[in-house]
Amino acid sequence: MTGRMLELTGLDGGRVGMTSARVEQLGTALAGPLLAAGDEGWDDAVLLWNAMITARPTLVVQPESARDVATAVRFAAAHGLLLSVKGGGHNIAGTALADGGLTLDVCRMRDVVVDPAARLAHVGPGCLLRDVDRATQRYGLATVLGFVSDTGVAGLTLGGGFGYLTRRFGWAADNLEEVEIVTADGVIRTASRTDNPDLFWALRGGGGNFGIVTRFVFRLHDVGPVVTGGLAAWSAEGADDVLNTYRELTATAPRELTAVALLRLAPPAPFVPEQWRLKPIVGMLVCHSGTTAEADLAPLRALGEPIFGHIGPKPYVAQQSMLDDMEPKGLNQYWKTEFLPGLPAEYLPTFRDAALDVASPLSFSVVFHLAGALNEEQDGGAVGNREARFISGFSGVWPPGADGDGIVAAVRRSWECIRPFSTGGNYVNFQLAEDSADRTAAAYRDGYRRLRQIKKQYDPDNLFRVNRNISPRENPNGDVPATAR
Repeated sequence: MTGRMLELTGLDGGRVGMTSARVEQLGTALAGPLLAAGDEGWDDAVLLWNAMITARPTLVVQPESARDVATAVRFAAAHGLLLSVKGGGHNIAGTALADGGLTLDVCRMRDVVVDPAARLAHVGPGCLLRDVDRATQRYGLATVLGFVSDTGVAGLTLGGGFGYLTRRFGWAADNLEEVEIVTADGVIRTASRTDNPDLFWALRGGGGNFGIVTRFVFRLHDVGPVVTGGLAAWSAEGADDVLNTYRELTATAPRELTAVALLRLAPPAPFVPEQWRLKPIVGMLVCHSGTTAEADLAPLRALGEPIFGHIGPKPYVAQQSMLDDMEPKGLNQYWKTEFLPGLPAEYLPTFRDAALDVASPLSFSVVFHLAGALNEEQDGGAVGNREARFISGFSGVWPPGADGDGIVAAVRRSWECIRPFSTGGNYVNFQLAEDSADRTAAAYRDGYRRLRQIKKQYDPDNLFRVNRNISPRENPNGDVPATAR
């Protein structure tokens, strides 16, 4: 970089000029690398899961410690630079990258330390779900994480986080015991129920608005090492029977059972009979982490032999990674989802028809069962919409270079069809870059005002704004978004 003058994006969207000497001073102060385009490791550092995101930072810091993170935060604040944090790079809105600014890629902070006696896992912010699952399963323990093992733990947890164990143990955020965090002033803090409790409340659901977490401490539970799980699929001609069975199954399911209904075209994969590839199918993905699986899954077995798939005993880590091939990096992703208070009979045919409208070789439509522990108040984290019992929606997916306009239009049409069934709320981690501040406020409901107050306390200049942002300032209309009034 010697001899160059760099221009970076500032917090207000303008350009900030910076000498190469000043940038080199930052690099010297860090234990981890400072990267620019063309450097070794750059391509991986800016690679995101959703190929629709074209943002690229000017500089990437790969911190090795909380001290490195604090150094980079102070540098960004001093120069008014647009700043972002990349964990797994899996956020659909592309919040991992600060376009033209400074990105902290925490991939080097990937340690997991399990304390089986205390039933706690100390987790670095660069960890992926599989890192944590593999470490905790050595002791027959697990915490609540998501469905795709390539997802970053940090973003998933800070936005709430749900997965196969949510019905038993609540949101991933509900299972946090403590965090270490660098706030906008560059100070390393601890937040827990006793230390900085207001900040700890906000972090459990409020996303990346309040600082950069440099260590998570999760509560662990007895799970595995073997569960009953898998996927079974039938012809979409029988969608009504399968969806009605899903409705009956979820109405009586114990908390140890999580079931997901899906509609899509059968993938052209080796495990799918050739005559069924790219034909409409309806399926059920299940995970039973208890001891009564066979009795509880009897309604599903009564559907008869599936076209493909199998539900039976499997390692929990295999269950946690079985959807990875459906969610590879580098495809265009466009989602629309809603929380549902239940599954009324009229919802199922609405969902069926909407899902068939969305169907394309890579797209899919889902209903996740959530009801259980997350409906309970827990201890008051910021995750909103605790009355939700299901989440449902449509995922439009297509390869780079292909025309996705028709897929996007179909997702929007289908989403409009299910909105009358919504709680009025939505999951913040599933929001798109195009979604408004009103939709972000709807993810928190009554907690939104308190989140704004805590944001004003810990980040009054909104340094952490490359996210589903909760601004510390009043909106242009002089009030909070309408959905939070």
